[in-house]
Amino acid sequence: MELSEMRAASAAERKAELESLRERQFTLRMQKATGQLGKPSEICKVRRQIAQLLTVMHEAEKRQ
Repeated sequence: MELSEMRAASAAERKAELESLRERQFTLRMQKATGQLGKPSEICKVRRQIAQLLTVMHEAEKRQ
């Protein structure tokens, strides 16, 4: 999900996306631990998306 899409999404959609990203992060960590991770850069990308989504969620809370 792009940053503009995150801002346009509803609160419920953002929560669902955050849950999905956290599950993806967990999967990547398990793959790294077992030596099955193909692209290590994927972990950084997911962490960045989580941070962006949390920032957008906090901005939306402050506006209300």
